[in-house]
Amino acid sequence: MTPDADVFIVGAGPAGLTAAYCLTREKSSVTVIEKDPLYVGGISRTVQYKDFRFDIGGHRFSSADKEVLDLWQEMLPGGLIERPSQTQIFHRGKYHTYPLSPSDALKKLGMFSRAACMMSYGMARLRPVGEPNSLHHWARNQFGEQMFRKFFKSYAEKVWGLSCDEISADWAAQTFKRHDRASLTVPREKKSIRRKVRSSEFHAVAPEIFQHPRQGSGMMWEAAAKAVRAGGGHILMGHELQSLTYDSVEKIWRIDVATAHGPQTHTARHVVSSAPVRELIDKLSPRPISQFHAQSLRYRDFITVALMVKRPDLATDNSIYIHDASVKVSRVQNFQARAADMAPEGMGCLGLEYFCFEGDDLWCASDDELIYLAKREAAHIGLVAVSDIADACVVRQLKAYPIYDDDHRHNMAMIRLDLETHYPTLHLVGRNGMHKDNSLDHAMMTAILTARNILADARIHDVWNIGEAAVTAENTDAEAA
Repeated sequence: MTPDADVFIVGAGPAGLTAAYCLTREKSSVTVIEKDPLYVGGISRTVQYKDFRFDIGGHRFSSADKEVLDLWQEMLPGGLIERPSQTQIFHRGKYHTYPLSPSDALKKLGMFSRAACMMSYGMARLRPVGEPNSLHHWARNQFGEQMFRKFFKSYAEKVWGLSCDEISADWAAQTFKRHDRASLTVPREKKSIRRKVRSSEFHAVAPEIFQHPRQGSGMMWEAAAKAVRAGGGHILMGHELQSLTYDSVEKIWRIDVATAHGPQTHTARHVVSSAPVRELIDKLSPRPISQFHAQSLRYRDFITVALMVKRPDLATDNSIYIHDASVKVSRVQNFQARAADMAPEGMGCLGLEYFCFEGDDLWCASDDELIYLAKREAAHIGLVAVSDIADACVVRQLKAYPIYDDDHRHNMAMIRLDLETHYPTLHLVGRNGMHKDNSLDHAMMTAILTARNILADARIHDVWNIGEAAVTAENTDAEAA
């Protein structure tokens, strides 16, 4: 039996499109399906609303890997601009450096709070928790119990919807940069995104540089999709995976897909999936023995409320993390500080991000309710006056982030063993595809190496080690919140 394609790719996000791009440079027999009818890019897409563009997620194009940097330039020649990485933490009316500088945080606390934090830090150094396995224990060892409660607990629990004792230390160690606790930061002047805060209250480390497509992250993935099609590959929008059936005798996959025009069936020698593992396993046939482990995997969903503002001069910060329990918003994206072309002249755009679970009160709130909430909270924390907000738009994102709970490593180990044994031509890539909180460049590297494995018809590269030891500039931005 001759299959329709050598490689069938599920998902046109960064990992799926990178795999397709690398494969079509060598062979044209590649088909990609994407369930979104309009946008490629997945959780790195750019949504267009009237004359505004805004990114889903706080992705930054920054990497320590030259191969990834070169690939970005190849995909989008001349389309990237350099921006300074400027990010802060907002906590109880004050701004703090990001990553958190204990010296900066202590200076902004009251005398008694400062003394309690210093004593708590000393106790943590004298009696650290051995082999910390939770975010709580990891942050306590790094900063002390009091600093953990003030600067980590409310934010992390808002983002993940879990107790800090349930969040794995793996996530904490991967996300937060190791700090020099003794270093002092140097004051600098900057425009405050909170106008009520004096510029003298701001302190920051020297900004790193990241690149960003001129018209948002999605510009990169639109260019990649165009190149895939030019190379003979097919990208089918509005196509959703229904089932994957593996014929172990013929070594061919049958893929059933739902479209607006009715069901389709495709066949292929290899399948590359960036779909959430839990969904993928549920659609596999023969039934995987690791199905129970897959059902135990959990995900966090989130909502972006984009506020269109009648002011272009909002701030120089790219992102602000809201470590404040008085509001529900967790993170704010300032799109003008990423690329000025994302809004019309004289206007600005802020993205307020709310983390939730599908089906909870926040997820089920109407767009009008969410816009009212975002406007009220933006004003409450001093981001912008309600009178300056001209328009707003809501975007919901399912399964934005895989949850790193106590059992995720064991569950994924069992799933990997099962898939590699019984489905040798099924390849998992990307953040949701591997249930790993990968940064953008790591997700792309998993796809690059997977493409090489397919072209060599052998698993010569171990894609699961990507990002385990390396720390890139984007990791320090806590892209995954």
